[in-house]
Amino acid sequence: MLASAIDVERIFKTYADGTQAVKDVSFSVPAGQCFGFLGPNGAGKTTLMKMLFGMVRRDRRPQTRVSVLGFDPDREELAIKHLCGVVPQDDNLDAEVDVGANLFIYSKFYGLASSEARPRIAELLDFMELREKSKAKVSDLSGGMKRRLIIARALLNRPKLLILDEPTTGLDPQVRQLIWDKVRSLKREGVTVLLTTHYMEEAYQIADSIVIMDKGERVLEGDPRRLLSEGIEPWVLEVLDQDGQEASREARPSPGVRWEGSLSRALFFAESPEALREIASRYPADGTHMRPTNLEDLFLRSTGRQLNDEQ
Repeated sequence: MLASAIDVERIFKTYADGTQAVKDVSFSVPAGQCFGFLGPNGAGKTTLMKMLFGMVRRDRRPQTRVSVLGFDPDREELAIKHLCGVVPQDDNLDAEVDVGANLFIYSKFYGLASSEARPRIAELLDFMELREKSKAKVSDLSGGMKRRLIIARALLNRPKLLILDEPTTGLDPQVRQLIWDKVRSLKREGVTVLLTTHYMEEAYQIADSIVIMDKGERVLEGDPRRLLSEGIEPWVLEVLDQDGQEASREARPSPGVRWEGSLSRALFFAESPEALREIASRYPADGTHMRPTNLEDLFLRSTGRQLNDEQ
């Protein structure tokens, strides 16, 4: 097994209209780990994923080097696809045939013989807890079942690399937790996972390392727990239904307390809850909420709270 499933050095992508979607991004993904891409819409995540999969050609620059499972996606796209499974953001199942037929038809794209495909399909239906739906039409499935079926389809060829593009968007918490458990199981089997998600908790739960991107650039990279402990204060006080600027002036934050505000909320960050309790005492109890900071707080500190043109 390769020590690194993916190595990227100084990758760029500039479109014909001059838009620079990815700017000098480097990272490495150890085999058997989950690597997450976070960023607002338009940050360059999708373009970067497509370059790794060979769907988009990167800028040709002498300092750029890209290796995916030992192959260059610009020259060996088919070799990479043969070793990958892809879970797209959109549902692209065949709604007119049943669950088992969806998987059997897709198995032919990988050249699987029927004698190999049928037991593999049964194994994957069990793995994604869909066996009882094997004869059901896709059009009759719930959103969560369709998502699980797409993941099962991506695993038909026993991929070394699984690409998950927003895998749990719109799903209820039970299905989301199930998918997280399945991803953890795949990692234990040595499968490398690339994940893009807008759910900060999802990245925190299943990613061994993340890159936060903004405007095509890498802003932060590392273990999400380490980034959280090193990149932001551990406690935050939310003052709700208050003009952020006005709340800051009223509260007169003490040294060691950092403030962020919006039109209807003020946020005070500190190293300990004690530093925030005096500020909280100045507001009605039902208008404040003290909590540990999370990855979303770090994400917003890194990328800003204002919407960009793509959002």
